[in-house]
Amino acid sequence: MQRRHLIATTLAATLPTLGWGQALEKPQLTIAVGGKNLFYYLPLTIAEQLGYFKAEGLDVTIVDFSGGARALQAVVGGSADVVSGAFEHTVNMHYKGQPMRAFVVQGAAPQITLGYNPKAIPNYQSVADLRGKKIGVTAPGSSTNVVVNFVLAKAGLKPSDVSIVGVGAGNGAVAAMRSGQVDAMSNLDPVSTLLTRSGDMKIITDTRNLAEAEKIFGGPMPGACLYCPQPFIDKHPNTVQALANAIVRADKWIQRAGPSDIVKVVPESYFLGDRAVYLEAFLSAQKALSPDGVFPAKAPETAFRALASVDDKLAATKLDLSLVYTNDFVRKANAKYPKG
Repeated sequence: MQRRHLIATTLAATLPTLGWGQALEKPQLTIAVGGKNLFYYLPLTIAEQLGYFKAEGLDVTIVDFSGGARALQAVVGGSADVVSGAFEHTVNMHYKGQPMRAFVVQGAAPQITLGYNPKAIPNYQSVADLRGKKIGVTAPGSSTNVVVNFVLAKAGLKPSDVSIVGVGAGNGAVAAMRSGQVDAMSNLDPVSTLLTRSGDMKIITDTRNLAEAEKIFGGPMPGACLYCPQPFIDKHPNTVQALANAIVRADKWIQRAGPSDIVKVVPESYFLGDRAVYLEAFLSAQKALSPDGVFPAKAPETAFRALASVDDKLAATKLDLSLVYTNDFVRKANAKYPKG
């Protein structure tokens, strides 16, 4: 009996570290993220808070940076293994000869808003009025910056026609807008809802709505995803599968969740001092988050066009866009967790 108990205990301790019958190659790993409190990355927080990573046998450390570009730098520099960041970075990194591949979606839309401060630009008429203005982004080079460049380009302006200021994704961003440190801002919820509700920002471009985002970009444009260097995937396929499993479960949980569920799970610091506004923002963001972690087939083309609109050299380059993402891990995750 004692021997049977010992065997059962050993199995119980071992099974969580197995992914589809195979041991994880790297159960301890680090994920870099730029603005963890944002709804953009909500599935990452849910997977962490509800123990989905642990259920897959993973011991995940999440390191938060001021923006997605900084999170990417962490992986390039070797201090993190995986990025929770904007999908379009995978295209840009392939162009730069540093192959990165996305393997599970968190956001079905970018969820980024570009807005202006009515006090700083009281007579705003069009995007052309942003010429010479200071525009806040989470961090220079991040997806919030990419959206600014894209919107400017559609209006005939160049990135050099404005000044880009990194303001982060939390209370610092709110303070920067209200104090006049910046004249306009590209950011995400809950920052966007907080500023629009208080009258400190009026929206120019809103990609929180899936249909509007597709109209703006001319196709499906995923937001946050998990991506990493291709060699990491090649060397740690079971670990990558475990990560995909956890995020897919989180994606599906969010689609079923109500405001009261969110309040119980996310840290209070995410509310930025206003719980009611945070919950209002959640109801909007919920529709822009991925229901199943799957990448739309045309997503890489959309991301390429957005980046090419402000980079002539990239536009003239032929890239194999099939290499910037894979749905292989997501398909298995959905098969394992059909209901989340």
